[in-house]
Amino acid sequence: MINQNIVLNEEKFRQVLHYLISKVGTMDKVGKTVLYKMLYFSDFDFYELNEVSITGEKYFKLSHGPAPSDFDIAVSDLISSGKVRSLDSKYKGYPQIKFVSLCEPDLNLLSANELKAIERVINKLSNMTASQVSGYSHGDMPWKATEDNEEIDYELVFYRDPAFSVTEDDIVC
Repeated sequence: MINQNIVLNEEKFRQVLHYLISKVGTMDKVGKTVLYKMLYFSDFDFYELNEVSITGEKYFKLSHGPAPSDFDIAVSDLISSGKVRSLDSKYKGYPQIKFVSLCEPDLNLLSANELKAIERVINKLSNMTASQVSGYSHGDMPWKATEDNEEIDYELVFYRDPAFSVTEDDIVC
């Protein structure tokens, strides 16, 4: 059963997305798919440690891994406000949608612990290609335990395999 107490904070979601784009948007391997997984692992890893999501975003089980439901709206807002630019690109011959930050992201809604959790995810996933990060996400219990096209329940993080489970020590800088 999905936790009904988790509510999307749209502005915080935009801040996290803009922060991720500012950190990894220019990296060759990072496009929309990698950003999807970075958002997912940021929220779900933080939930595992604190029993609260950073953004309150809903994620769905799609064939290529977890996907945030409000990504397109948030990135459109960032583009229309002049904070981010979208680029159609290719990586090793495959089409890739990239996003580049045009200014410093506003982080006023993010705590130091939230930023540490996001940085941990960046460090872990930013060198993966879209297919690598998708394959990796398929091993995470919340994704594995969810039916296709259904919302992924945050509570499933408490059933993660040790390879995916996070501890406070994992996010200490």
